Amino acid sequence: MNLDGIGVTSRRTRERLIAKLKDKGIRNAGVLDVMRSTPRHIFVDPAFSHLSYEDIPVNIGYKQTVSQPYVVARMTEAVLEAGPLNRVLEVGTGCGYQTAVIAPLAQEVYSIERIKPLHDKALVNLEQLGLTNVHLLHGDGSLGYAEKSPFDAIVVTAAPLGVPNELLAQLAHNGRLVIPVGGPAGQELRLITRHQEQFVSRLLDHVRFVPLLKGQVTN
Repeated sequence: MNLDGIGVTSRRTRERLIAKLKDKGIRNAGVLDVMRSTPRHIFVDPAFSHLSYEDIPVNIGYKQTVSQPYVVARMTEAVLEAGPLNRVLEVGTGCGYQTAVIAPLAQEVYSIERIKPLHDKALVNLEQLGLTNVHLLHGDGSLGYAEKSPFDAIVVTAAPLGVPNELLAQLAHNGRLVIPVGGPAGQELRLITRHQEQFVSRLLDHVRFVPLLKGQVTN
């Protein structure tokens, strides 16, 4: 796999995407640098490679998508607002793109995917990038990962109808949870910050994610 890309996946094409992200309000230089250097084309099926650096979600099978780059950048920027990240939990690895973006900006990332074939695909994708601080797990992400909590940040890439209490409980003090909440009629991307036992919620954007489902899928 060519990590640099050619043609519609070239570095020039990536720069056009970065310009769009800036126009939409992404300001964190670290996030923009990682988005620029992360080869999104390796995370999508070759049939969709021409869409790799368009600011749109792309189907990855199993009724899942790799998120729109703006949304990935917005979620990552939001959890970095409070400063450097040590331990991060991602709920919903998918193909591993969001994981690849946040990993260079954190000390350690744990990411959980409920669909085994996607978990396996993410393993292959992330191995190509040589990321050594990422730990991928096949399991029910709606329960979080209590064994490694508390987390400085939790990033959720699927939408529950309400915020799971398990995830709130696993936030460190001053930790941040970014999560889409809602159903088919509409979803809000919320940033929830923990202050001792108080949780302060802020609306970031209106979004559309696949639903957060419980349980595991093995094939």
